[in-house]
Amino acid sequence: MWVYEKKLQYPIKIKNPNPAMAKIIISQYGGPDGELGASLRYLSQRYSMPYPELKAILTDIGTEELAHLEMIGAMVYQLTRNLSPEEIKAAGMDAYFVDHTTGVYPSSAAGTPFTAAYIQSKGDVLTDLHENLAAEQKAFQ
Repeated sequence: MWVYEKKLQYPIKIKNPNPAMAKIIISQYGGPDGELGASLRYLSQRYSMPYPELKAILTDIGTEELAHLEMIGAMVYQLTRNLSPEEIKAAGMDAYFVDHTTGVYPSSAAGTPFTAAYIQSKGDVLTDLHENLAAEQKAFQ
């Protein structure tokens, strides 16, 4: 079904770790307006769309959001690899590292784990499309 090329569409090559930046970026991975929620929202809403064209568009967008998730995950990992315990603590990421070390875990910058409550799928075309527009607007702020 898929051909997977083992490279990112936009390669991520961060040379210097920066845990403070990683702490901010992690919200784009698994926070309330992050890529995980976006992908699940689109991929869930596609089932109730009455037109094949809309199903296809939501499938394509949801898949693209997964590609964004992969890029954000690469950024977080590269920003946190090879950190000393002192650097981890100074950046305020010690609570995260206790549970996940250098694993990329979907959470907000505040440390709240991803929850399905971040996404919406009502089964009504207009409601779901309005939700998508609002969610994309929040993601740019």
